[in-house]
Amino acid sequence: MSRVGVRPATEADWPAIWPIVEAVVQAGETYTWPRDLTESAARAIWMQTPPGLTLVAVDGDRVLGSATIKPNQPGPGSHVANAGFMVGPAARGRGVGRLLGEAALDQARSAGFRAMQFNAVVETNTTAVALWKSLGFTVVGTVPGAFDHPVQGLVGLHIMHRKL
Repeated sequence: MSRVGVRPATEADWPAIWPIVEAVVQAGETYTWPRDLTESAARAIWMQTPPGLTLVAVDGDRVLGSATIKPNQPGPGSHVANAGFMVGPAARGRGVGRLLGEAALDQARSAGFRAMQFNAVVETNTTAVALWKSLGFTVVGTVPGAFDHPVQGLVGLHIMHRKL
């Protein structure tokens, strides 16, 4: 990676974010979203509005990955953030996920969230599980057989948490 940075996404970034989202969702291995999710439905989910935020990891003009941050629950649960992360296939294994994770934690902390929770980390996504553990998350529970992996069949979904 040359000069990769993270910044808030703009609407103008969506055409570069969409192919990343499309590839991740169509693979069906890490997100619980329908594999035939349309672009407009994906945009409505991914492009957050306040109090949420969407981030992009960029190398110059090229979007390498994206993250979303939002309240995990409304009302009395809104002090806990939730986040989602997707990195383009060509940028995987280059530290982009870690960079987005660190930026998301900083942004959530700055926004006043007191913790971050991931509701559905596929247990077979060992790279993501290891990354989140290295950033201070713990698995607080696993829902057995809650994810129908296209290759491995029914596998668990981890719930991961960390204080900010």
